[in-house]
Amino acid sequence: MKIRSTTVLGIRHNGQVALGADGQATMDKHVAKSNVRKVRKLHDGKVVTGFAGSTADAFMLLDKFEEKLSGYNGQLRRAAIELAKEWRKDQYLRKLEAMMVVCDKDELLIIAGTGDVLEPDNDVAAIGSGSMYAQAAALALKKHAPHLTARQMVEDALHIAADICIYTNHNLMIEEPV
Repeated sequence: MKIRSTTVLGIRHNGQVALGADGQATMDKHVAKSNVRKVRKLHDGKVVTGFAGSTADAFMLLDKFEEKLSGYNGQLRRAAIELAKEWRKDQYLRKLEAMMVVCDKDELLIIAGTGDVLEPDNDVAAIGSGSMYAQAAALALKKHAPHLTARQMVEDALHIAADICIYTNHNLMIEEPV
């Protein structure tokens, strides 16, 4: 049985950054859990991360990323690049099936096991099963509702994704870096 889960969305807008995710994990054709916590604050709340993929793999990467953040004094981009390099080179880590969105008050990045660290176009980062729905909604909100805050955009876009994607629910967790 394949476990499917997660819609993670990060938006940078008008000097604000917010990152959120739904709470659903689906196993085969049923909801296995509806309140999974896929967003975490790190580095005294200055960094927020969201993950998609295998939970055990994601937690392994989360621990590695936190080590990199500490080792590089909270420099988000440097920590992300170093994690991606290690993830790509290490025989064990290379097998991990997960992705991450990370942000601080200034940057928003996607980290993938292919060694990629991506700064998304339009300041919208989305990963997971419902990512394309959430991304499309977020881009529309940025264009047509610029008065909204980044947090409001993340919330609205995730609710839109949950209305469309069977692997996404309305049980949201949204965090903002300090």
